[in-house]
Amino acid sequence: MEKIRVAAVVGPTAVGKSRLAAELALCFGGEIVSADSMQIYKGLEIGTAQPSEAEKRGVPHHLIGFLDPMESFSVADYIRLASDCIRDIHARDRLPIVAGGTGLYVRSLLTNLRFAPQGRDEALRETLFRRAEQQGTQVLSEELRSFDPQSAERIHPNDTGRLVRAIEIYRVTGVTMTEQIERSRRMPPPYDVRAVGLSFRDRAKLYGAINGRVDRMMEAGLLREAEKVFALPASSTASQAIGYKEFFPYFRGECSLAEAVEAVKRESRRYAKRQLTWFRRGAGIQWIFLDDWPDFHSVCRCAFGILKEGGWQP
Repeated sequence: MEKIRVAAVVGPTAVGKSRLAAELALCFGGEIVSADSMQIYKGLEIGTAQPSEAEKRGVPHHLIGFLDPMESFSVADYIRLASDCIRDIHARDRLPIVAGGTGLYVRSLLTNLRFAPQGRDEALRETLFRRAEQQGTQVLSEELRSFDPQSAERIHPNDTGRLVRAIEIYRVTGVTMTEQIERSRRMPPPYDVRAVGLSFRDRAKLYGAINGRVDRMMEAGLLREAEKVFALPASSTASQAIGYKEFFPYFRGECSLAEAVEAVKRESRRYAKRQLTWFRRGAGIQWIFLDDWPDFHSVCRCAFGILKEGGWQP
């Protein structure tokens, strides 16, 4: 069966993935499928950096701002919805462009990973999140390591949501996340992918871009959004998002606003390092370093060339 052509724009936060994806879509007749685990939520436009209507440039965007923050959402949910989007876009003779920085979403979708639909227990999730809050995430990491060391190695010890999910899957189904992933890899992916990665060679420039974006988010009303997230249950995925949870100590009177803002910047920089580590493990990504090019138009021309090298024409 002929594979579906899919372009992907990936990389760390604050490098301009959405902007480049829109340009590629305009050039190649495409539509964008978001691969950001937090841009899915309604009412959280600022902290999740959802593209504005002006930034979308009239290009259809999918899987952005459609879910209530109270609702749970898994990688399996994402793969199902994003796969449907890709097939629909392709059926209309348009180019699907996957764009985002959630490495787990990108890799799971484009390598055709399949997760068992069962394996949810809300009471268990609530208990695990409470344990993480009271005892620290390292406790969950060590528990996961006791029955699924591969997942414990793969999941960052501070990634509460993914630690909880990996433990939940095993507790409910009796099958580890690692085994589920291995089973799903037996089916080859249905996509012909050309992936562009955006980043900076100079790490200081990346961190400067992140710091600047947090300042702009504060001016746009990030604190008001964070207050809404603070009111959500601790088990909600949105409450774990970087850019919101760092304000919780401020709301509890445990730190100043300036300290909370600095925490957002610091955790965003750390997240960018984890994103780079994740994406550099994957094969097939052709990287464009922004500090190698004089302006954004030059970056676009380079990205166009990467797609055209594969025989793709606008």
